[in-house]
Amino acid sequence: MPAQGKHRRPKSVSLGRGIAAVATGGAVLALPVLGASTASAAPAHSVAAEKAVAPVSVTVQANSVTKAAPAKHSVVSGETLSKIAREYSVSGGWKKLYEGNRKAVGENPNLIHPGITLTIGAKAAAPSDAKAGKAAKAAPAAERTATAERSDRSERTTAAPAAAPAAAAPATYTNDLDGWIKESLAVMARHGIPGSYEGIHRNIIRESSGNPNAINNWDSNAVKGTPSKGLLQVIDPTFQAYHVPGTSTDSYDPVANITAACNYAADRYGSIDNVFGAY
Repeated sequence: MPAQGKHRRPKSVSLGRGIAAVATGGAVLALPVLGASTASAAPAHSVAAEKAVAPVSVTVQANSVTKAAPAKHSVVSGETLSKIAREYSVSGGWKKLYEGNRKAVGENPNLIHPGITLTIGAKAAAPSDAKAGKAAKAAPAAERTATAERSDRSERTTAAPAAAPAAAAPATYTNDLDGWIKESLAVMARHGIPGSYEGIHRNIIRESSGNPNAINNWDSNAVKGTPSKGLLQVIDPTFQAYHVPGTSTDSYDPVANITAACNYAADRYGSIDNVFGAY
């Protein structure tokens, strides 16, 4: 029996193995826990980090999209451009908002109608290509016109000589006693012959009563064959001696007769104004 007891030590060994197994099992059981903890720690941290970072990235992208794409706003009663600009924090305020929505709002920025749609962040409408083309063409054309006008003014000022004053129109006289006396006075003035309208008129009335064809066929001059003729009753020899160049050579011509008689009176009496009788 004792021998048999010795031979049962393997049970102890078995027990030891069992303990070892238990220990080993504990180790085995512990290892997976430690391994899960160790192995899953890093991934768990990464996922958490990704989850923490991801919303930030999405938020940034969402903000970027929001800023890039203009927003639409439907106007309701009681709103103003200033109020809407403040609500959307429009850079440039209501003026910027109006510039981008001028077509929808109309010409009066103080009057906006409920129901119209405003674009927040819209740019002011650029001039159409046709208008821009016209403006581009108009500018050089205007510049060319201005240059041409300046050149033309310069030429007129510097190159072209000043125009000579227009010659005075020749004086005209009526074909009557008044006109004959006035025309005679003009001729007399050019030749330095003295006399006045009153002196000439007074002597004409006495000598011929204003008849340019008057002739005296009864006085001593007529007896000699040289009758007195015309307005101032001048005989042919006197008329020829005192004839004024530029007048007619006909002694009956009113202007020629007056100027010749006044030339004679100036030579003999100093002026026709000094003659008060037969001369």
